[in-house]
Amino acid sequence: MSPEASDWSAAGCYPVAPGIHRIPLPMPNDGLRAVSVYAVESADGLALVDGGWHVPEAWDRLAAGLRAVGGDVTDVADVYVTHVHRDHYTLALELRRRVGARVHLGRGEATGLQAVRALGSNVPISSLRELARAGAAHLGDPVVEATRRESFDLSDWQDPDTWLDPGIVDLGTRRWEVVPTPGHTKGHVVLHDLDAGLMFTGDHVLPTITPSIGFELGEWALPLGQYLGSLSRLLDRPDAEMLPAHGHHGGSVHERVVALLAHHDRRLGEIVAVAGSNPDPVTGLQVAERLSWTKHGRAFYDLDAFNRMIAVCETLAHLDVLVDRGTLVAEPGASDEVATHFRG
Repeated sequence: MSPEASDWSAAGCYPVAPGIHRIPLPMPNDGLRAVSVYAVESADGLALVDGGWHVPEAWDRLAAGLRAVGGDVTDVADVYVTHVHRDHYTLALELRRRVGARVHLGRGEATGLQAVRALGSNVPISSLRELARAGAAHLGDPVVEATRRESFDLSDWQDPDTWLDPGIVDLGTRRWEVVPTPGHTKGHVVLHDLDAGLMFTGDHVLPTITPSIGFELGEWALPLGQYLGSLSRLLDRPDAEMLPAHGHHGGSVHERVVALLAHHDRRLGEIVAVAGSNPDPVTGLQVAERLSWTKHGRAFYDLDAFNRMIAVCETLAHLDVLVDRGTLVAEPGASDEVATHFRG
């Protein structure tokens, strides 16, 4: 067992609560650096919350972490996945193939999984569509080139053993409530251990950053509106200690939710100011270019190609909420290939 490191992504196995350990697994060439998988003692063996990304070093790191607390990958009986992004889902299916672990995923992710299998690649075509709507189709070119070079294994995107619906999961030694929290993806769920006062928040509530919104295949359904609603509904639940997928564990879920809601309120205000200060209607790209990005306040063109795409898509998600609220007006182009303009 390792003491908690100052770097949350450092390899190790960190105690969280009685019978629960956090194991950071690597995310190659990704700015987040790692995803935290939580190993939980259950009546059937070990249950994991989130599976990790199916890369060789992740399997080795998981095995080492479990050995540090007297376990083994063969002890993993169940993997409860908060959402379908590859850093959470794909290693879960490798665990099923190699040790027979059962995989559980929110029912709202079914259409996303089907879309990934139908596409058969990592190219983010839905995000490319949104770039075109923002007048930024050209920003997708380097992303397409990079993702086409990535390996894609269809076996990493098969259906889970169980689709999770709202309600109680009984692990024998503890009971979790499955709570749908759409926004980051359509089928994201958090797992609330009411007895222990813990909540596995996945990417829905993160301690120092805001999750990307709407980065998945399929049609958008006002993802930021969904996300804000999901955040607000957590305030109606008992508070809990936060066990997130990225960043240090600990701290109040409610406190962080209030901060995230305040952040998005400020962001919406910034976007209204940009749109309102321009005498002509603006595109999503034009708004994104005038905002600062990341917690370090970086300029838009200081971001790499992938994060410029994410920034434009998140800007559109905010613009769509403002249109839905009646604060701004959208003037759609004739097709997805023609940019939408927004005005106050």
